[in-house]
Amino acid sequence: MKTLLPGVAAMAVIVVTSNILVQFLLFGGILTWGAFTYPFAFLVTDIMNRVYGAKAARRVVYAGTLTGIICSLIGTQVMLDFGPAVVLRVALGSATAFFVAQLMDVAVFNRLRAGSWWRAPLVSTLVSSTLDTVTFFSIAFSATFNIFGAQADGAVAWAQGPAPFMTIGPDAPLWLSLALADFSVKLAIAIFALVPFRIIVGRLLQRPA
Repeated sequence: MKTLLPGVAAMAVIVVTSNILVQFLLFGGILTWGAFTYPFAFLVTDIMNRVYGAKAARRVVYAGTLTGIICSLIGTQVMLDFGPAVVLRVALGSATAFFVAQLMDVAVFNRLRAGSWWRAPLVSTLVSSTLDTVTFFSIAFSATFNIFGAQADGAVAWAQGPAPFMTIGPDAPLWLSLALADFSVKLAIAIFALVPFRIIVGRLLQRPA
């Protein structure tokens, strides 16, 4: 159990921090500060997988999912000028995306773990980040999922309205630009995270048991 504590703690910090920083907008609202912290959750999962195995990594994912759900429940009770800080469909999208994407990360990493050191973390993060982005933004903002009741659906109507794609293209639902911007950050961090992955894994594997 002691081997899991650093991973659980790191995942909890990332999830809580991301839930707070998502409230702060960047680049005219197309991104949030949370977009730059959340992708490091995949780094934590990959380190746990490489050092302690898939079973340990999945346990860290479960802990992260529980932390995220608690954050969302707290957010539903925080009232802002426009309503609750977190609405039902956004909370559901966040929890679902995190859970399925992180488990996908574990599965893909485990399949590729025997290859070059960078292959498993890079490919697993790219695949799981894609799944995370599609799942979250579809459930949280797409008009296809306008099935959560008037309050939940109305609270995200702003994301379904037209806006220049990526601020410069033809009009498209705003959430598509948000999704692409978020995914672009995930891709950049997936590559950047290979450096700390290499360093941290190397130190942990050299440490006496």
